[in-house]
Amino acid sequence: MRTFRFSWLGALTFIVLLFVISPFIVLIPSSLTSAKFLSFPPQGFSFQWYAKILDRPEFIDSFIFSIELAVVTAIAATILGTLAGFSIAKYKFRGKKIVNTFLLSPLSVPSLIVGIAVLIYFTKIGIAGSFFGLLLAHLLITIPYVVRLVLTGMTSFDYSLEKAAAIVGAKPIRVFWDITLPLIRPAVFSGFIFSFLNSFDNVTLSLFLVSPQQMTLPLTIFSYIQENVDPLISAVSTAVILLSLIPVILLEKVYGLQRLFGMETNSH
Repeated sequence: MRTFRFSWLGALTFIVLLFVISPFIVLIPSSLTSAKFLSFPPQGFSFQWYAKILDRPEFIDSFIFSIELAVVTAIAATILGTLAGFSIAKYKFRGKKIVNTFLLSPLSVPSLIVGIAVLIYFTKIGIAGSFFGLLLAHLLITIPYVVRLVLTGMTSFDYSLEKAAAIVGAKPIRVFWDITLPLIRPAVFSGFIFSFLNSFDNVTLSLFLVSPQQMTLPLTIFSYIQENVDPLISAVSTAVILLSLIPVILLEKVYGLQRLFGMETNSH
């Protein structure tokens, strides 16, 4: 017969998790109300506010623009971040630690500071308010995620496989494409997903660089709630949350988030 043992760590973990998900507990039910104002608990039950999203072209247009920007950002960040992480993990060169620190530094600098700095610099070179400028800014905050994940993936990499391929005459580019890349595919794919999510959900950095003709969905939501507070904003926010959860759940099912972030090691 098992005896129940109270754990302070377990209780603290439960409280933290409850605090983290509490906004969702309020947000999602409030989007299903039949009332014309935000309320919790919701008054009645209706999907009308989700249907009304389609009647607001600003949400549809900004959603399409956010998807386009996030996809381009994720592709470019994955390519550049993978090459950078692979080079740092495999090769020895002067200033290696400095380069590594520089590439990961955007993760530790507040987005507000990065946004102000990028705005000043991009205004000087004339690309502020353009798609290219917004793309470069998003690359600045997404490449570090790819580098970090690739470095984690390379920690358990078996370099003897590359040596064996080189011995039989394979060229370096063929070794990388046929041996290295398939083995670190989980880390690369995860970097793509996290780059996409960070670009799609970004508010602080995009706020400094968007133009009226190129508004991302998070900024459209931010602009809408300054003048309107109704269940429509809850419906849009819930839709964004659910869309963002799909790639994370997929990663967990296919690869496992603990293994991807180096929290779980396999014994050999």
